[in-house]
Amino acid sequence: MGSGIVTMTSVSENQTIRISAVIPTYNEAESLVELTSEIVSVFEPMDGTYEIIFVDDGSTDDTPAIIRSLAENNPHIRYIRFRKNFGKSAALSAGFGEARGEIIATLDGDLQDDPKEVPKLMSKLDDSLDLVCGWKFPRRDPWRKRIPSLVINWMTSRLTGVPIHDMNCGLKIYKREVVENLRIYGEQHRFIPALASDKGFKIGESKVNHRPRKFGYTKFGARRILTGFFDLTTVLFLSRFVNKPLHIFGIFGVVPLMTGSAIVTYLLYLRVVYGSILDRHPLLMGGIMLVIAGLQLILTGLLAEMITLRSDRNWKHLYSVKEKI
Repeated sequence: MGSGIVTMTSVSENQTIRISAVIPTYNEAESLVELTSEIVSVFEPMDGTYEIIFVDDGSTDDTPAIIRSLAENNPHIRYIRFRKNFGKSAALSAGFGEARGEIIATLDGDLQDDPKEVPKLMSKLDDSLDLVCGWKFPRRDPWRKRIPSLVINWMTSRLTGVPIHDMNCGLKIYKREVVENLRIYGEQHRFIPALASDKGFKIGESKVNHRPRKFGYTKFGARRILTGFFDLTTVLFLSRFVNKPLHIFGIFGVVPLMTGSAIVTYLLYLRVVYGSILDRHPLLMGGIMLVIAGLQLILTGLLAEMITLRSDRNWKHLYSVKEKI
């Protein structure tokens, strides 16, 4: 184990895998054995090989030891361990990068997502749907978590045009090509349906059984309410302007440029007609500043266009893997 990687020989690297379950975990030691048992009982009867990929997002409890033990006894289990807590988006990105299945399922590690719902969601994947989201109904979370999520889901649905009730449900089923085209970071896992829709994939949803938290405590905090709005703004920018940044910078640049130009033109008219700007020096300074600000925004947009054209971002720097089994 010196290299940190153990290969399980009973599951060939070249063997076709029907479904990969990607499970980000953070301090969920009490849940893992039961969750694994449930997933295996659902996946074993399926037609085709499966794999379970646990991504430990820097847990400080016994999560790493428990996952190692599970992997030693089940060749279908793979394990990625982060050096520290990088967040759920990074964990999902790492899991997506390792997944070999034709279909990818994601579940949270706290037992609230019911693995028995996976076959139902899989049955909805067809030529018309590429991603099926679970809709926790009824939702078994405290009100302090339900109400902010309701607000953010409503706003996201209206602003992105993706009619999904529960964007951040951990239980989702993807066709492989969807995860291959997703690039998520920060807290963008909460808006995966909107990001996938922007790529042209067809999104659907289905009500799923949601269970009360059995162990531990929710990782949801008040800070996530504020960051949710910031991340929604980022998603809207990425979905509409990431490949055409001049459009957004130009919109904000043209207004001050035109306003400043109008002011300067007016003052120039006064100077020509009356020989003086009639003590409107503060207005002159304001007009000049608006012109400069508008030009700077437009030039920034042009620079962003050139960077976008030539950039090839290395997304793997968003997390650091300590161990893989």
